[in-house]
Amino acid sequence: MTKAAGQLGLSQPAVTAQVKRLQGLIGGQLFVKTPNGTTVTDLGELVLQQARIILEANDQMLRLSGRGNPTVHRVGLSSLFAQRLLERAGKDDFSDLFICADHSSAIRKGLIEGYIDVACIFATDADSDLSKTILEERAFPASWVRSREFVHRPGAPIPIVTHPDHDWMIAQLDKMGSAYKIVLRASDHLVRLSAVRLGVGLTALPSSVPDDLVQSPDYYLPQLSNLRALICARPGLRKEVATRLLQRVKGIFDDKHHQPTVLVQ
Repeated sequence: MTKAAGQLGLSQPAVTAQVKRLQGLIGGQLFVKTPNGTTVTDLGELVLQQARIILEANDQMLRLSGRGNPTVHRVGLSSLFAQRLLERAGKDDFSDLFICADHSSAIRKGLIEGYIDVACIFATDADSDLSKTILEERAFPASWVRSREFVHRPGAPIPIVTHPDHDWMIAQLDKMGSAYKIVLRASDHLVRLSAVRLGVGLTALPSSVPDDLVQSPDYYLPQLSNLRALICARPGLRKEVATRLLQRVKGIFDDKHHQPTVLVQ
């Protein structure tokens, strides 16, 4: 309920009260508590499906009348992609969008659960649920970066600045048998860059290197594989809406650093 309230810009008690009111109207429980947290019941799944149909019908009627406001679509971006979008977009580009910037695993969860319409994320693998949502796929070369003043002391553990979705980075260090220590872990891309600029440690980026940092192809660092970037649309999103949103957000990929598009759906 707390996460739902955050997504809606409401207080948690307000959301809980609305759910209780809805359960009273429906005549059954929509959620059940389990050892792993709160999950939706079978009745809740049916209510969710019908709610989406009702909302879509409402939007269509408003469009027919010519008096409805544009539907606000929710776009989920990894923090790196969010920075790129903000650098390249104009103010008017956000009039009908709600942008949710977070680490890729959180955006992926929102996409599967249905409260993110279109997502741009990094993913080393794709389970069956995620595979069904993929519209396009790109490959980004990744590289280690550090500040110009950073010097690694031979024999000491490599100080690493990382983030919640760090498996692609840490797995290569483990594979090489490198001694390392994580000195900072943050989902915020700018926080990680600030730590690297300060000389706290090294990190890896799946994009171009900022002008004030340098690549670090040192002998003690493993070669990094390309990172898989995905543009996805939630299940049930109308094809024409998904296509329109895809065209709007894919500009964040359009530079010389990524490999050509691979259409997967």
